[in-house]
Amino acid sequence: IFITHWHADHWAGLIGFIQTMNFEGRKKPLFIYGPEAERFVSDILDLGYWGPGFEIIAKPVPFEKNEETVIYETSDFFITSIPVKHSVPAVAYCFKEKDRWNVDIKKAEKLYGLKQGRLVGKLKKEGSITFKGKKITLEDVGTIRRGIKVVYTGDTMPCKNVVDISKDADLLIMDATFIENTENRMHASLKTSMETAEKAGAKRILLTHFSRRYTDEKELEEEAKKYAKSAIPIIGKDFMHISFRKTGMVIGEKRE
Repeated sequence: IFITHWHADHWAGLIGFIQTMNFEGRKKPLFIYGPEAERFVSDILDLGYWGPGFEIIAKPVPFEKNEETVIYETSDFFITSIPVKHSVPAVAYCFKEKDRWNVDIKKAEKLYGLKQGRLVGKLKKEGSITFKGKKITLEDVGTIRRGIKVVYTGDTMPCKNVVDISKDADLLIMDATFIENTENRMHASLKTSMETAEKAGAKRILLTHFSRRYTDEKELEEEAKKYAKSAIPIIGKDFMHISFRKTGMVIGEKRE
């Protein structure tokens, strides 16, 4: 679980969520990432007469220096964080699928006589092979499939760090609390969020965290379109389901 900051509307659901997992017999450890995570996770676990039957491990995330930090990594993807500007310590997260090489079998067979099989797997794993006395590299017969990149900012004023972590993102999910000017407020506005997406070169921006004063979805859509150039705005809705496929990003209906 990745917490951007410790304002209650961003973490209070953890209590019920942890209880639910406990009732369902979870045994695996649960890792909770966030700025000052050890302090706040400890406080949550001290609330009331309860104790989960599984280990909960707090993972502190840097929030003071203007540096993007890798906080979790597997062979398929990595997650980074960067400090953002809010009224309390806060960070944004980037979820990035690693780029992958695909071998063009037709090209490999035409140039080198190499067919699909064990050697192709070795080529993808090691980057080069020797076949029939010739060295073949991925660059010779492969193409790179760019990994999907999604950024979630939490609550923040517009700042350079958000632009930096969102470079070329497939989807930027950003606080757009107000329509009007947000000067002297610790949140972004719909306009400044759109401007951030354009500066970062993000393909799409999902605008969310709207003030309760805005009840007309069409008003938000029309306002976002005023500032859209290359980034496509999406108005966030409860239970919205978004998936990434080979054909692109798919937005589903609300899931009740």
